[in-house]
Amino acid sequence: MRTSHTPVPLRRLGLAAVASLVLLGLAAGPAAAHAEVSASDPRALAENVTLSFTSEAESDTAGITELRVVLPQGIAPDAVSLKEAPKDWKLTATPDGYSVGGAALAAGTDAEYSVTVRQLPDAKFLAFKTLETYGDGKISRWIEVPADGRKVDNPAPVLKLQPAAPGAKPIAPSTSPTPTPSPSPTPTPSAASAQPSSPAPSAPAASPGGAKATGADSGSSTGVIAAVVAVVVVLGGAGAFWWSRRNRQV
Repeated sequence: MRTSHTPVPLRRLGLAAVASLVLLGLAAGPAAAHAEVSASDPRALAENVTLSFTSEAESDTAGITELRVVLPQGIAPDAVSLKEAPKDWKLTATPDGYSVGGAALAAGTDAEYSVTVRQLPDAKFLAFKTLETYGDGKISRWIEVPADGRKVDNPAPVLKLQPAAPGAKPIAPSTSPTPTPSPSPTPTPSAASAQPSSPAPSAPAASPGGAKATGADSGSSTGVIAAVVAVVVVLGGAGAFWWSRRNRQV
């Protein structure tokens, strides 16, 4: 009875192929994680747009605690408000964007949240560079912006925009709630300080006037006294002269 050895090499090849696929899958696993963004109205100059973000978890042992986003040019931090987020997560404005976070999510749980933007800028695409912070201190940086169609290792969430609707115009900066109150405190204190400063000179002005009047009165009284003394001296001298002549005649 003849025994065939052909199945053994085939089994070995099959096992090798499976092992290769497993290794490729493990290698591609971390790289497959990414951060994404989508919009309710992905058009340039669209107003009150909801942006939804998803950051896929990369750790099986620690959960995401914070997402730090750098806003693209044309969107100010005060033009963004939180719409939905994991329980007890809060949004905090930063000089160049915002951070949203709170209690750590369960390990392996993706972080999903949405914000409302007052108006999208007039651009072809928007990149939202994102830093993911985990409970164990690990930080994943999705901050690379693809250029010329080239792939990058850690791409930032990118939103492609359609052309603006006919007649769409940028919202005037004066509608922003933050810049409006900031100029008002400046003139208010200056105006307030200008008011007390006006009576201040008037009070000293009155006192110098009073001082002058007192000086004038004292000067005039001194002149009167001097005149009286002079008259007394003259009269005394005249009386003495008259008395001496009278005695001589007698």
